[in-house]
Amino acid sequence: MKYNIELMNGNVLKVGFGDPAPNTEIVTEVTETLRGLDLPGGELLLVNGPASLPVAFVMAHAVGHLYSAVGVFDPKLSGYVVAVSHDPRFTVGDLIPQ
Repeated sequence: MKYNIELMNGNVLKVGFGDPAPNTEIVTEVTETLRGLDLPGGELLLVNGPASLPVAFVMAHAVGHLYSAVGVFDPKLSGYVVAVSHDPRFTVGDLIPQ
Protein backbone atom coordinates (compact mmCIF):
# COMPACT_ATOMS: atom_id res chain seq x y z
CA MET A 1 0.00 0.00 0.00
CA LYS A 2 1.17 3.46 -0.86
CA TYR A 3 -1.17 5.17 1.62
CA ASN A 4 -2.95 3.81 4.67
CA ILE A 5 -6.51 4.82 5.55
CA GLU A 6 -8.55 3.36 8.39
CA LEU A 7 -11.85 4.49 9.90
CA MET A 8 -11.63 4.25 13.69
CA ASN A 9 -14.33 4.78 16.30
CA GLY A 10 -16.83 5.61 13.57
CA ASN A 11 -15.58 9.14 12.94
CA VAL A 12 -11.76 9.25 12.97
CA LEU A 13 -10.01 8.70 9.67
CA LYS A 14 -6.47 7.62 10.53
CA VAL A 15 -4.21 8.22 7.53
CA GLY A 16 -0.54 7.90 6.68
CA PHE A 17 2.00 7.13 4.01
CA GLY A 18 2.92 3.55 3.18
CA ASP A 19 5.36 2.41 0.51
CA PRO A 20 7.17 5.25 -1.28
CA ALA A 21 5.39 6.39 -4.45
CA PRO A 22 4.71 9.59 -6.39
CA ASN A 23 1.52 11.54 -5.71
CA THR A 24 0.26 10.55 -9.17
CA GLU A 25 -0.06 6.99 -7.86
CA ILE A 26 -1.01 7.80 -4.28
CA VAL A 27 -4.04 9.95 -5.17
CA THR A 28 -5.45 7.14 -7.33
CA GLU A 29 -5.04 4.65 -4.48
CA VAL A 30 -6.57 7.06 -1.96
CA THR A 31 -9.61 7.57 -4.20
CA GLU A 32 -10.14 3.83 -4.56
CA THR A 33 -9.56 3.15 -0.86
CA LEU A 34 -12.05 5.80 0.24
CA ARG A 35 -14.68 4.37 -2.14
CA GLY A 36 -14.03 0.92 -0.73
CA LEU A 37 -14.46 2.08 2.87
CA ASP A 38 -18.09 2.96 2.12
CA LEU A 39 -17.95 5.78 4.66
CA PRO A 40 -21.30 6.22 6.38
CA GLY A 41 -21.27 10.01 6.52
CA GLY A 42 -22.63 11.87 9.49
CA GLU A 43 -22.09 14.84 11.72
CA LEU A 44 -18.30 15.10 12.07
CA LEU A 45 -15.28 13.38 10.55
CA LEU A 46 -11.87 13.86 12.14
CA VAL A 47 -8.78 13.24 9.98
CA ASN A 48 -5.54 12.37 11.75
CA GLY A 49 -2.18 11.75 10.10
CA PRO A 50 0.17 13.09 7.45
CA ALA A 51 -0.95 13.85 3.91
CA SER A 52 0.54 15.62 0.93
CA LEU A 53 -1.43 18.51 -0.53
CA PRO A 54 -2.76 16.43 -3.48
CA VAL A 55 -3.85 13.67 -1.09
CA ALA A 56 -5.56 16.20 1.19
CA PHE A 57 -7.56 17.56 -1.76
CA VAL A 58 -8.65 14.07 -2.81
CA MET A 59 -9.76 13.29 0.74
CA ALA A 60 -11.59 16.62 1.12
CA HIS A 61 -13.44 16.04 -2.14
CA ALA A 62 -14.40 12.49 -1.13
CA VAL A 63 -15.69 13.30 2.36
CA GLY A 64 -16.71 16.95 2.18
CA HIS A 65 -20.37 16.26 1.38
CA LEU A 66 -20.71 13.02 3.35
CA TYR A 67 -20.12 14.77 6.67
CA SER A 68 -21.55 17.98 8.11
CA ALA A 69 -18.05 19.02 9.16
CA VAL A 70 -14.48 17.77 8.74
CA GLY A 71 -11.69 18.50 11.21
CA VAL A 72 -8.00 17.91 10.54
CA PHE A 73 -5.55 17.19 13.36
CA ASP A 74 -2.93 19.85 14.08
CA PRO A 75 -0.30 18.50 16.48
CA LYS A 76 0.87 22.02 17.34
CA LEU A 77 -2.61 22.81 18.67
CA SER A 78 -3.29 19.30 20.09
CA GLY A 79 -6.66 19.29 18.40
CA TYR A 80 -8.64 19.17 15.19
CA VAL A 81 -9.11 22.33 13.13
CA VAL A 82 -12.45 22.43 11.31
CA ALA A 83 -11.57 22.75 7.62
CA VAL A 84 -14.95 21.99 6.02
CA SER A 85 -18.37 22.81 7.45
CA HIS A 86 -21.96 22.69 6.23
CA ASP A 87 -23.24 22.86 9.80
CA PRO A 88 -23.83 26.02 11.86
CA ARG A 89 -22.55 24.20 14.96
CA PHE A 90 -19.05 24.08 13.42
CA THR A 91 -17.27 27.09 11.97
CA VAL A 92 -14.23 26.75 9.73
CA GLY A 93 -11.27 27.44 12.01
CA ASP A 94 -12.89 26.04 15.17
CA LEU A 95 -10.58 23.93 17.32
CA ILE A 96 -11.91 20.60 18.54
CA PRO A 97 -9.69 19.37 21.40
CA GLN A 98 -8.26 15.89 21.07
